[in-house]
Amino acid sequence: MATITNFLLKQPPFLAPITKITPLYPQFSSNLLPLSSKPKQNFLNLDTNRPIFVPKATAASDVEKVKKKERVQRVHSTQEFDEALRAAKNRLVVVEFAASDSEDSSKIYPFMVDLSRNCSDVDFLLVMGDESEETRKLCAREKIEQVPHFTFYKGMEKIHEEEAIGPDQLVGDVLYYGDSHSAVVQVHCREDVEKLIEDHKADHKLIVLDVGLKHCGPCVKVYPTVIKLSRSMEDTVVFARMNGDENDSCMEFLRDMNVIEVPTFLFIRDGEIRGRYVGSGKGELIGEILRYQGVRVTY
Repeated sequence: MATITNFLLKQPPFLAPITKITPLYPQFSSNLLPLSSKPKQNFLNLDTNRPIFVPKATAASDVEKVKKKERVQRVHSTQEFDEALRAAKNRLVVVEFAASDSEDSSKIYPFMVDLSRNCSDVDFLLVMGDESEETRKLCAREKIEQVPHFTFYKGMEKIHEEEAIGPDQLVGDVLYYGDSHSAVVQVHCREDVEKLIEDHKADHKLIVLDVGLKHCGPCVKVYPTVIKLSRSMEDTVVFARMNGDENDSCMEFLRDMNVIEVPTFLFIRDGEIRGRYVGSGKGELIGEILRYQGVRVTY
């Protein structure tokens, strides 16, 4: 879990005092693809200070098999790359920097292809670093030293990057940074939270507010579960999400709620905070939601 320090202990007037619940703290561990036994290659030539990629005769055969049926756009130059980012505007852009002789690149690429088919509001780009002098220059500009390397952009700005990740973490990252169409309500300030609470006083639905940070591994890990639950429980539970470091209003809300570790899930009903769960354990989260719905849960 990530830790937030120096918070004020102030309670906002529109919410009742938080019920003290013993939080659970499962350790975060990513589910990675098995890597090859050879050391991960460093493509930065320290003598010339420019990336040197070694092509292979059997270049990316897996990539060639699926590329005709995909939404992944392959870019061949810095100009094409910048144009693709510009055209995406505020949509999420996921870029895989790969090399033709990288076994790990060929393993993860089919999963990105599957994501491209299912996430129509996300743009996916592929850069083969050893394709040409142009792609080498692009990798040098983006400071890519090892592949596969995934970079996430919004509004032409880099918002996140990862190396040596597996399919589960890739899916989690794409959902976390690009989610704009699920049943999870995105709240961006205290006023959004207050409106959400007011909207559901009449129907008495339980509100589960997922509070996290932009670059929080456990927050990313648990978010696909939040999305699934938002769909399966939509008749009785409202799910919402806030990134505490999105702006000053969100950070003030975290201080007022005495949120010290993330992810923290606040359980709200009829305008009152009934309790909270701190952690990224899927089973524990589901158990807590059921408990606040009045379902008896035995651990």
